Amino acid sequence: MAEVPNTAGLLDPDGAMDRLAEWKGRLDQLAIATDAMSDRIQALRVTAADGNGLVEVTVDSAGALVDLRLGQRIQRVAPDVVARTIMNTIGVAKRQLADRAQEIIGETLGTDSPAARAIAERVGQQLRADPAVDGPDDQHGR
Repeated sequence: MAEVPNTAGLLDPDGAMDRLAEWKGRLDQLAIATDAMSDRIQALRVTAADGNGLVEVTVDSAGALVDLRLGQRIQRVAPDVVARTIMNTIGVAKRQLADRAQEIIGETLGTDSPAARAIAERVGQQLRADPAVDGPDDQHGR
């Protein structure tokens, strides 16, 4: 006679209800952590300055430029150098933003979750990819 597989856990209504309640609890905790992560990331702003005192930029959580401050030294520097410095400093700010966002993801969702790792990777890719700085069009023929 063939051996019947162990189905005690599947046929136990109380055990199944306990497992469902445990699963729902984990989902509720994940939803709370995900909301906290989202709120913290949305509030992020990063400010970066170049080492020569020419520019200071601030980017928001999406990596968009929200503030630009130019130092007095720009008057003694060629415009193309100022432009490149601005773009490079925006790239630095975006990379710092990506690092901080990934830290927040780790703090709120943990680093063991495949979902958290996927979110962190996507954030890093989006913010670290900067074609305006690295692309071939950074010389405008001026």
